[in-house]
Amino acid sequence: MPEQVVVSEFLAAQRPRRADAARNFDALLAAAREAFAEQGAEASLEDIARRAGVGIGTLYRNFPTRRHLFEAVYANEIDELGLLAVELSAEPPWEALNDWLRRFVAYTLTKRAIRDALVAEESDIFLACRQSMYDAATPLLERAQRSGDVRPDMSTDDLLRLISGISSVAFPDDGQRDRVLAIALDGVRAKA
Repeated sequence: MPEQVVVSEFLAAQRPRRADAARNFDALLAAAREAFAEQGAEASLEDIARRAGVGIGTLYRNFPTRRHLFEAVYANEIDELGLLAVELSAEPPWEALNDWLRRFVAYTLTKRAIRDALVAEESDIFLACRQSMYDAATPLLERAQRSGDVRPDMSTDDLLRLISGISSVAFPDDGQRDRVLAIALDGVRAKA
């Protein structure tokens, strides 16, 4: 059985120890996130290096292949969503879940191309990221269910599939996507 990948450990293992190299790594992740959001999975690696203010050799030293870069960007975003779930746990249950789900939708909209590339191969990091998403969402959902804000017959899998379905559809504008999301979230709420 393969060893389970933990997203935060994967990122920590990838990040260089030297301060200047770590800055370059972080700059490359930020530039790649931006480029992939704008141009999809086929964004130019040369453009990413230029945006990060480093040479292409530095990009390849940190990310030998496009896939390595995809995995690091994807894992970094998932890790941030996990940290957000912890931060939101102090908020009222419905607001915490609602805020996290809206951030989840924003994340999936910009990461669709990367996610699709990783899903096709079911990489270990993709599977770890998926588990991390469930680990982040479950406590928020359960707390909202215990408070009576969310219907009790919904599982984390139900909820994430519902929201992922919405974010996988192309909408003519953000307003329509937000309305559809609001309608879906109304269905998540417990009936009075």
